[in-house]
Amino acid sequence: MSDGQVSVVIRPYRDVDRDAVVALASRLAEGVAAWRDASVVADAVHGWVTDSLEPSSSDGHGVLVAIGDGSVAGFVAVTTRRHFTGQVDASIGEFVVSTEVEGTGIGRALVNAAEAWARDRGLQRITLETGAANTRARGFYRALGYAEEEIRLSKPILIGDQSMPDRPLTGENMVNAS
Repeated sequence: MSDGQVSVVIRPYRDVDRDAVVALASRLAEGVAAWRDASVVADAVHGWVTDSLEPSSSDGHGVLVAIGDGSVAGFVAVTTRRHFTGQVDASIGEFVVSTEVEGTGIGRALVNAAEAWARDRGLQRITLETGAANTRARGFYRALGYAEEEIRLSKPILIGDQSMPDRPLTGENMVNAS
């Protein structure tokens, strides 16, 4: 194909894909906030991927792989998730393409397949989460029509920090958060 596009087949995950899919897990650590412990992040993303590969008796879970040039070039895990409003959405959990195929359309094909999975189940919305520092991924998702819906904020709490009260909060030292 032209313009850097490659021929790809998207199909359901098979046990024979396990090693190749797990090998891609480390890419999920990209874009995680710099203050997070890298070894803890690596363990967590490995666990997410291996958990997503466990057989599920539910139709509310799927893993799709992209096969390009005869090998696994990426994967997406999709499931259902109840939003706090009560609406059930599809949710992309883990989504990775190998560095060798970035920019070739395989990522877009995987996301399209996840959206089709959701559509086939009558779901009206698909969600995902990515690291705020993962600007490349955020740009990719924006280009596919995804909009940021919720923002998680983080601040370190320093033990012994003089700016933090060391006594119970009262009306005199309480900060109004509104």
